[in-house]
Amino acid sequence: MNQTPTGERVHIAFFGRRNAGKSSLVNAFTGQEIAIVSDVKGTTTDPVYKAMELLPLGPVQIIDTPGIDDEGELGQLRVKRTRQVLNKTDLAVLVTDGTEPVGEVEQELIALIQAKEIPYLLVRNKADLLEDIPNDGFYASAKTGFHIQELKELAANALQQEPHRPLVADFLEPGDTVVLVVPIDKAAPKGRLILPQQQTIRDTLEAGASALVCRDSELPSTLEQLALPPKMVITDSQVFGKVNGIVPPEIPLTSFSILMARYKGDLAMTVEGARVLDGLKSGDKVLISEGCTHHRQCGDIGTEKLPNWIRRHTGVEPEFRFTSGTQFPEDLSEYRLVIHCGGCMLSPREMRYRQRSCADQGIPVTNYGIAIAHLNGILQRTIAPFKL
Repeated sequence: MNQTPTGERVHIAFFGRRNAGKSSLVNAFTGQEIAIVSDVKGTTTDPVYKAMELLPLGPVQIIDTPGIDDEGELGQLRVKRTRQVLNKTDLAVLVTDGTEPVGEVEQELIALIQAKEIPYLLVRNKADLLEDIPNDGFYASAKTGFHIQELKELAANALQQEPHRPLVADFLEPGDTVVLVVPIDKAAPKGRLILPQQQTIRDTLEAGASALVCRDSELPSTLEQLALPPKMVITDSQVFGKVNGIVPPEIPLTSFSILMARYKGDLAMTVEGARVLDGLKSGDKVLISEGCTHHRQCGDIGTEKLPNWIRRHTGVEPEFRFTSGTQFPEDLSEYRLVIHCGGCMLSPREMRYRQRSCADQGIPVTNYGIAIAHLNGILQRTIAPFKL
């Protein structure tokens, strides 16, 4: 469970005013000193993350955030980052100072949490400073440990573990063979496979099927050696064109990125968004967004290959903008199209939030694999297995 990817964990985030005791409560909740604690307001300046097990829920990601009432220019930047954490939060724990009444700041935060349809718990901290514990809410003390175990149980029971979402297993039967095409180039990580490839292999094995992995250069010989055609070929999107020319049309073909589009968010929305590529004009702003941060190399798919393929397909010169990691604009009105990565490092809630933000603002959104399939003229073939 300790190796569960961040994007597959339930995210529990602690929010509240400065000096309400959020960091102390996070430390008590996790049983570790993961957040710096001080009587000075605003000690937590950036979100702090900790992975742990919370039974019976399972693997979770705990997030400590800066105070929602921070002040000044720098403070407002911290508040902005805190609000961004809400977009990936599955359960919000709103921490207040139990010696003071719940104020306007907390009420505004509750309204924001409810607007985003996020389950939440209201915790009145610093119960150790009270002579008598009122019966008007849930009181706890990070200092003495009062009600900390009960808080864990409340958090675990507030969320039901989502049922297992198959990546590809629902298309497979025991005994099937799946061929996975994994190019090994200078952009590929040394000594390992990327997360979507690992997850696809695992999901295939859990279905009782066999995963046969090869490079695109060995794909023809791999297919020739099989006694029976594979149930499906799944490829890295970057070699869609080449693989499409090799795999016979009667064999279903898709990509890791398209599987992630279905697994994390709304596949139909990303398919519809890809059609906008044909109508792009010079000067149209296109946002290319990645859920993780990595060292970009020459030939990077997001910043180089994808823009070049779009220019070649459209014959025009759009204006490309790029974001990565937690950076995702709240205001998308300037963009004609958003193209997002598969989101393997994002939680399903955050991916759905990003897609919903696009939909609410009337901005089409698509996915790397869907876009590349469309640019290669094979979109219908690559989404055929999903019967949209």
